[in-house]
Amino acid sequence: MPGSPELKALVRNLPRRPGVYCMLDEHDAILYVGKARRLRDRVSQYLAPEGAKTQALMARVSDIQVTITRTEGEALLLEDNLIKEHKPRYNVLLRDDKSYPYVMVTTQQTFPRVGVYRGPRKGDARYFGPYPAASAVRSTVRELQRLFRLRNCDDSYFRNRTRPCLQYQIDRCTAPCVGYIDEQGYARDVRDAVHFLEGRSNLVIEEMAQRMEQAAEQREYERAARYRDQVAHMRQLQERQYVSGEGGDLDLVAAVVEGGTPCVAVGFIRGGRHLGYRTHFPRVPADIEPEALRAEFIARYYGEREAPREILCDGPVEDVELLESVLGDRAGRRVPIRHRLRGERARWVEMLRTNAAQALSLRLAGDAGMQRRIDDLRAVLDLPQAPARMECFDISHTAGEAAVGACVVFSSEGPVKSDYRRFNLRDIQPGDDYAALHQVLTRRYQRIRHEEARMPDLIIIDGGRGQLSRAQAVMSELGITGIPLLGVAKGPQRRAGREQLFLSGRDTPLILPRGSAALHLIQQIRDEAHRFAIAGHRQRRAHTRRTSSLEQIPGVGAARRRELLRQFGGLREVMRASAEDLARAPGISARMAQRIYASLHPEETDQDTSP
Repeated sequence: MPGSPELKALVRNLPRRPGVYCMLDEHDAILYVGKARRLRDRVSQYLAPEGAKTQALMARVSDIQVTITRTEGEALLLEDNLIKEHKPRYNVLLRDDKSYPYVMVTTQQTFPRVGVYRGPRKGDARYFGPYPAASAVRSTVRELQRLFRLRNCDDSYFRNRTRPCLQYQIDRCTAPCVGYIDEQGYARDVRDAVHFLEGRSNLVIEEMAQRMEQAAEQREYERAARYRDQVAHMRQLQERQYVSGEGGDLDLVAAVVEGGTPCVAVGFIRGGRHLGYRTHFPRVPADIEPEALRAEFIARYYGEREAPREILCDGPVEDVELLESVLGDRAGRRVPIRHRLRGERARWVEMLRTNAAQALSLRLAGDAGMQRRIDDLRAVLDLPQAPARMECFDISHTAGEAAVGACVVFSSEGPVKSDYRRFNLRDIQPGDDYAALHQVLTRRYQRIRHEEARMPDLIIIDGGRGQLSRAQAVMSELGITGIPLLGVAKGPQRRAGREQLFLSGRDTPLILPRGSAALHLIQQIRDEAHRFAIAGHRQRRAHTRRTSSLEQIPGVGAARRRELLRQFGGLREVMRASAEDLARAPGISARMAQRIYASLHPEETDQDTSP
């Protein structure tokens, strides 16, 4: 499979987000599990494998499944859970829990040390863990040294020092061995480190913020800057792990339908550990609603296997009482099916839904499915030949502000992202979508003609008859003929599956059935143009609004701004914080935190304002 078109298409559509990837053989058995900071970059390295072991692995791989996580730390924990659960042939398996490493803080010394420990725990130290791998515990010790500057040297080395070692020089130790810090000051650092390891980092952050203010008032600016950096770094490390936490056994179910193609993902929580997920693409009627899809899937899936203690879904389930009764009778106990979730459970299901959407996107972008849909598109539009290159245009703006035009390109292999283009629109009346489209098409095809680049076989316009007429006028002005133009108008209430298709040369619109492969392709191309245009618009608008970010948020006065900057150590860290992190700051309610986060990250909360 290395270098095959199927694998290339899969890798090309992977996100650059943290996650875990599983190599599967032809029987769907897991051969190898790995984690990645950026899934696309890491998995793409397997296209040209080096080394005998990797080549042998890839010779047996028939599919690759990915799980998106929120952080790299989550990916590490999930990788460990999957390896212990499936024991893949090509992974180096971890040992049993007795040999797992711990962070150790000694307690019987005047100047305690912090380090990595394996073996039976004794009473002369505090132990924190266990950690899934030695690399994780070593990373934690390094962070403790960076934050609290505790010694990690052994006792004999410590007792015989006459001058500071390199750890002091690189600001990772306060050199208690030569008296550069007194017992009281060092004990305070040890206490802060223990609180941090116990999960009481909010207490440590609050105390450090107070010390930062005191140092600034005393004009000890270097010490204040050090506290500021410690606060900022702890805020970054304070991200919650959404993989492990709640005990018990339960399953997660998330259903996604795009362009008439369904995907259902099932996640597994056992003993409070997330063991990954599997995706399914059931054959169902093309117009099935999500509520019915979840019910159909749960009835079939758990008809062949034992149901868990509880099932959590990403939305309502049709005839849920009947399903609960049937599953309960089979299992001999109650099996609740819930969808009104909060807290960590809601985040688990949200992450599973993200993975289901990603898996469906990869499937739709597959070569075989793409070629089938292209052939169907040629047939329904009565084109002389199957379009090998299609370009789609969309305009995005907010009440005329920061208008951006976008062009996305698709071929028989799916999206050709290297050929995507954005156009910052200028000198047009705000809200004049026809003028915006005229400018985008003119700039696009004037350049293509000038560079003698390849023309598309089909041009798709997001819009109805009016936008199509404007596109025809631009083509006529440029002297470009022979390229079919297709306008895609949204259906009633903007519902997918009811689009009206306006083709150049035809008087009446074409309405395809919801299960049409050609319609699915048009929807995918149109939605990708939407996404690309909106992303460009938000970037352009954010650039103009970057100044005075906190000052423009209603309800955030000088006192709250000062407290936020004090708690997080600066505006950059406030921008990086999640709404949950913001709500931990004194005086910031959950509602206010959501308002601040939405104002600082409009790209995650705005609605599509394209025509």
